[in-house]
Amino acid sequence: MFQGAAALTLDAKGRLAMPTRHRNMLQDLAGNALVLTAHPHRCLLIYPAPAWVPIRDKVLAGSSLEQHSALLKRLLVGFARDETLDAAGRVLIAPELRTFAQLEKQVFLVGQGDHFELWSDAGWQKQQDAIFALGTQLLPAGWETLPL
Repeated sequence: MFQGAAALTLDAKGRLAMPTRHRNMLQDLAGNALVLTAHPHRCLLIYPAPAWVPIRDKVLAGSSLEQHSALLKRLLVGFARDETLDAAGRVLIAPELRTFAQLEKQVFLVGQGDHFELWSDAGWQKQQDAIFALGTQLLPAGWETLPL
């Protein structure tokens, strides 16, 4: 399971060094094969390739004649790129994906269980501001009694 947020830096070639704590799991799950794609919230999604397959298949099963389904296909599948961690544990973030997510040098890698989100510094700050603005309203009904 991937969890936690890490402030990272893209190198001059647009490569992201995955934190060491995630590399072994990525090797075990996917042999270092990753899929990167766009998310509607203007971040990137990074999946171990096997975890991406059922999502891709579900998106592709939607009708291209239905507007929302077609838009989702264009976004998720249209931006999807197969990448591999290199020997140094880096993954290339393609220029079009960097542009889409407005990624510059400073980025945030955020574990989401079976995948990661990759945010620009400004995008991650906006997400945190939105979370803090909600306060206790962020909790779904019934979660009030959880020992958080």
